[in-house]
Amino acid sequence: MTTTPHYQSLSNTLFRERQLLELLVFKLEEEQLLLAAARTRWLHHATREVEAVLERLRAHELERAVQADDVARRLGVEDVDLRTLAARAPAPWDQIFATHHEALANLVLDIDTLAATNRELLARGQQATTEALDRLGNTTSAPFDERTRPRDETPLGFVDRVM
Repeated sequence: MTTTPHYQSLSNTLFRERQLLELLVFKLEEEQLLLAAARTRWLHHATREVEAVLERLRAHELERAVQADDVARRLGVEDVDLRTLAARAPAPWDQIFATHHEALANLVLDIDTLAATNRELLARGQQATTEALDRLGNTTSAPFDERTRPRDETPLGFVDRVM
């Protein structure tokens, strides 16, 4: 019995995982752009999208684990590590699995770097907010009273005409 369909299924699953990881990189970069620009208005949406991709990845991991275990068993190896599967698989699957391994490793490195940078940007933003609130707490007058309230320079009628 040939094992090619099992290799193909695992390869397809690995490719879908790569696509999900690329989407995660994109979503983390979106989040980073918002953080770097201090555009926190949309941050909760970006964070929710990151969490949604992570949830899809968690669900996908089970499928990959089952398929990798099946291929490992067919190859007669106990180690389900993708590098080991690539070393033991026949051509052309050895190269295909090695390529998947390299791509996945690079994506994980990108994700780790982006996540660390995003955590740093969040920490800096939190610190800046705390410092600003501390400064406001030390003032003698309320930060927004009649003297500091911005005047409405654009009456609603103007907005209606533009719309």
